[in-house]
Amino acid sequence: MSKIIKTDGSAGQAKHRVPVPNSFTVFCESFGLSRAVATSLFMIIVLMLAVAVFCFIYSAPPQTITMVTGPEGSTFHTNAVNYAAILKREGVKLKILTSQGSLDNLQQLNNPAVKVDVGFVQGGLTNVIAGKLVSLGSISYQPLLVFYRGAPVDTLAGLAGRRLAVGPKGSGTRNLVLTLLATNGIAPGGTTTLLDWDSQRAADALQAGTVDAVFLMGEDASRTVIRKLLLAPDIQLMNFAQAEAYSRKFNYLSVLKMPEGAIDLGKNIPSHDVYLIGPTVELIARDTLHPALSDLLLEAAQEMQGNAGMFQHKGEFPAIKGDDFPVSSDAVRFYKSGKSFFYSHLPFWMASLTSRIVVVILPMIVILIPIVRSIPHMYRWRNQARIYRWYRALLVVEMELGKEPDAKKREHLHQRLDEIEREVNKMKVPAFLANQFYSLRQDIAQVRELAEKPGK
Repeated sequence: MSKIIKTDGSAGQAKHRVPVPNSFTVFCESFGLSRAVATSLFMIIVLMLAVAVFCFIYSAPPQTITMVTGPEGSTFHTNAVNYAAILKREGVKLKILTSQGSLDNLQQLNNPAVKVDVGFVQGGLTNVIAGKLVSLGSISYQPLLVFYRGAPVDTLAGLAGRRLAVGPKGSGTRNLVLTLLATNGIAPGGTTTLLDWDSQRAADALQAGTVDAVFLMGEDASRTVIRKLLLAPDIQLMNFAQAEAYSRKFNYLSVLKMPEGAIDLGKNIPSHDVYLIGPTVELIARDTLHPALSDLLLEAAQEMQGNAGMFQHKGEFPAIKGDDFPVSSDAVRFYKSGKSFFYSHLPFWMASLTSRIVVVILPMIVILIPIVRSIPHMYRWRNQARIYRWYRALLVVEMELGKEPDAKKREHLHQRLDEIEREVNKMKVPAFLANQFYSLRQDIAQVRELAEKPGK
């Protein structure tokens, strides 16, 4: 008597387990795919999903951006600190880098080795190659302030032969001042002494009487230094008598008026309207700046510079005014219609997530769903076509059997039937077509019975 081996290890009658196919085998059999084709299909889907995940992560706006400004305490630097506070509300950190001023900012923005995204730059620096930089728009006017000692002077030509502090190297102030002085016949190496001093040193020297005039702009001078000179009794602010002429000669300069009493109404400082000249300040970014961050920066600019000021009307800035740099398409869209829909109605992090889902995940789903849904139909058609092919061959044999009474001539039809049966038995069909497959085999058997009968 044979032993039986039970599942608990005891002896008993031998049992054979039917092997259970794994999921991959079931998938291959269900769709009638070879393992190689199924593996390739699986790898393509995985690759598409990997691309979608990569794009989803890569398209996320950075949580930190870097802004290059000016010397610490300058108007540029102070504005950046205020921008940082606004961006922080949206969960974005603004890293602030100090610099010598506009020229230095442009050099850093143009240098791929420097990790910087955006910076303040005064307009009119047309001698600098823009590179892959774009403008987010102008955010304010930047007046050129000329403080001097002695008898009243209202033209730059009147400063010839004196000691002038024209701003530090790397600053837009120095670049602009040298351009304006050159139009008045004053150039380095002549009788006029031109000193490349920073704003604090220049202001101290003017008060001490060791220089005759200093040129200051907000990009490299603090409000404290400027206000101190405005209130100094023995220091005067130049009223540009030729302001209109300068604005005509240099299209990036505007005529700016400092109204009487604008600094101190009680002391009536200044005691009369003072006409100045100055370019606009542009927010310059690398062309790789994320659109969402562009919107955040412009929104910060609206909050900071959108109100009325000494030299501007309410709502005048930010705006597209300069033409030194191509304007970012994201900035153009912002000025026309504001922030994009999601960023206008959702918190920044949620808007970022939602927009990436819409831009990356939904298109991938739209692509994948038709592909996945078409696979069963494609393979059903493919396998049905194979079955129909042998049905057609079987019909031909059956028709010829009915027409051929000679037993010897019917022999080749028997061989053809055997060939059909062999080929059908080699077929691999998906499980959902098993009924058609077995029907075909039964029909072959029926035709074989017909073939065994003698012809009429």
